[in-house]
Amino acid sequence: MSFRPLQDRVVVRRLDEVEKTAGGIIIPDTAKEKPSEGKVIAVGPGARNERGEIAALDVKVGDLVLFGKWSGTEVKIDGEDLVVMKESDIMGVLTGTAASARRKAA
Repeated sequence: MSFRPLQDRVVVRRLDEVEKTAGGIIIPDTAKEKPSEGKVIAVGPGARNERGEIAALDVKVGDLVLFGKWSGTEVKIDGEDLVVMKESDIMGVLTGTAASARRKAA
């Protein structure tokens, strides 16, 4: 099944949190917080402005993004846990060498 978000909505796959602290302590699954980083896997066409024109989104498929802990709605599509949110819930796009490494791992 495919899913196409409407208007200014974005579908994000959460990235896995680090399972070990800097000191080497392993964090159990029950103590982990939901990650606030994710990879954009689908975007809508954009929202309409006052003149009825569609304003394109700033994020695109493949971007690594940072979003709020309680942002969006969690959904399950084809057995995969995803988050659907408005573009305004996204705080920013991650760039640089660390983001490149995370993008390859995701």
